[in-house]
Amino acid sequence: MSDFETVAATENQAARRGPSGEPGAPNQVGAAQKPRSLAGDAWRDLRRKPIFWISLTLVVLVAAMAAFPGLFTANDPRDCVLARQHAGPSGGAIFGYDFQGCDTYSRAVYGARASLLVGALSALFTGLIALLVGMTAGYFGRWVDAVLSRVIDIVLGIPLLLAAIVLLKRVNSDSSTVRIAAVIFVLAVLGWTTAARVVRSSVITAKEQDYVAAARMLGAGDSRIMLRHILPNALAPAIVVLTIALGSFIAAEATLSFLGIGLKAPTISWGIDIDAGRVHMRESATPLVVPSAFLALTVLAFIMLGDAIRDAFDPKLR
Repeated sequence: MSDFETVAATENQAARRGPSGEPGAPNQVGAAQKPRSLAGDAWRDLRRKPIFWISLTLVVLVAAMAAFPGLFTANDPRDCVLARQHAGPSGGAIFGYDFQGCDTYSRAVYGARASLLVGALSALFTGLIALLVGMTAGYFGRWVDAVLSRVIDIVLGIPLLLAAIVLLKRVNSDSSTVRIAAVIFVLAVLGWTTAARVVRSSVITAKEQDYVAAARMLGAGDSRIMLRHILPNALAPAIVVLTIALGSFIAAEATLSFLGIGLKAPTISWGIDIDAGRVHMRESATPLVVPSAFLALTVLAFIMLGDAIRDAFDPKLR
């Protein structure tokens, strides 16, 4: 046996026995030094941030309010009596009544359902469009990337609210379902560009990695590479952008409903109640302040949650 082989065998035997001389020690050391992942590092960073827990708590409360409004109020938001017009707090109406004699608090609670439904579905469809366009442009490159990038620039240059007003003016139906679907469609069609650019950048970076080249050398097709290897890397930054965009979509829906372009009565929406409270603000400010506060806290919660997740997933910001 040569000197090199003797030294190697000695080192291997010592490594197997560990510093205490007992076998099995390296397995314990290896178990203690588990490989770290980006998601694990991000979760460890998020757990130490109060802003993450505060925003997450607010988001969960709003989601529960939208799904189970009966847990937060026992009053019917459509039980309106003109004799109670602008009356003060009484019974279950902790914020009093509006100009139609409806419970201000119950209407704010039930208004979360329409606003959150529009925001969540708009973000979902926006994410699907962004993933499709961004992954196609970033992976295939060349003329495909050039054409899709110009499409992104064109849509990005269209003002969201102005285009939404123009498009929703064409909707003549007063059906709640039709108007909700129209608002979701308009917001999704006009709001996917930022997420698509983020996905495109992530795909361009991921496709140059060694594991993608190894998968291609082993005979993996484009669809398998995109779905199994590139999509997981492009999904995290897209979720961060869509979380922030969800708050923007909720604010956009409230703005359109406030202008009389989006949702309309009998649908209960924060934007509709803010518009109604504005008209009668001198008689009572509560019907204006309560839905405005619910809207502001919800939008702020989603934006803070998205910022916290973005900071955790971006190593440069740590």
